[in-house]
Amino acid sequence: MGEQNLKEIADFIRNNLRLKTFPVAVKFLKDKKDFPEKTRQPSVALGKKITICQAVTMARVYGWTVGLTKEDIICVPAAIAFGFSESTDSAASLGRLFCEGTYSMSEEVGRKEAVSITRLQKNEYGAILFAPLHRAAFEPDTVAFYGNPAQLMRMVHAWTYRQGERVKGNFGGKIECTEYLLAPFKDMAPHVAMPGTGDRAFSMTQDDEIVFSLPGKYLTEIPQALQEAGKKVGAQYPVPVYLNFQPEFPKQFKELGKELGIF
Repeated sequence: MGEQNLKEIADFIRNNLRLKTFPVAVKFLKDKKDFPEKTRQPSVALGKKITICQAVTMARVYGWTVGLTKEDIICVPAAIAFGFSESTDSAASLGRLFCEGTYSMSEEVGRKEAVSITRLQKNEYGAILFAPLHRAAFEPDTVAFYGNPAQLMRMVHAWTYRQGERVKGNFGGKIECTEYLLAPFKDMAPHVAMPGTGDRAFSMTQDDEIVFSLPGKYLTEIPQALQEAGKKVGAQYPVPVYLNFQPEFPKQFKELGKELGIF
């Protein structure tokens, strides 16, 4: 999949769905030496650490190519889940964090939830690369699309049209970056995610935004599937409203209408 093809696919999907922000290409790397030229590494380019979801927003809103390593990440739960910490039991560490942050009633309950979250092993990958899809100079492991539910419904239509499989969702309201960045890569299947507290507090994710993500290997199938899925019943975005009916008005309107010869 060449850069020109990525740009064509990105432009088609964004225009077809009228997305407000760029689709984001994501790559998991063993070492930052594989960052493309002109990649912005926040600890160097900005002189500060950021959250993973901030990097996503920099790519989808600013159009930047952003590279993160352990030295760039300040988000404790994400650092644990993505293997950028010294934790030897990430589920236990997250369970403790959930309990102390009152997201779980106990560490045991928190750990139970954390086990169901997609995670990386300690130092399994050394860096994460983000770029707007139309400018990505790499083959993405995951591609994330932000939009409202009606827009991303069409991405679900496209997937089920080709694959005949329902799309997965694993909702917890926190550390959802694992669900829309990591889970599609690990599962080799698309996911729908509900951005959590951190996304909305730190990365300006809007109240009406959710995320549809899929493995990069399936990206080329989406444009044609978007065109074909539901075509005969008019499925598209914006969703066409049904107008073939005669409205009813209040009694007072009808009486005045009769008096004035409208009816």
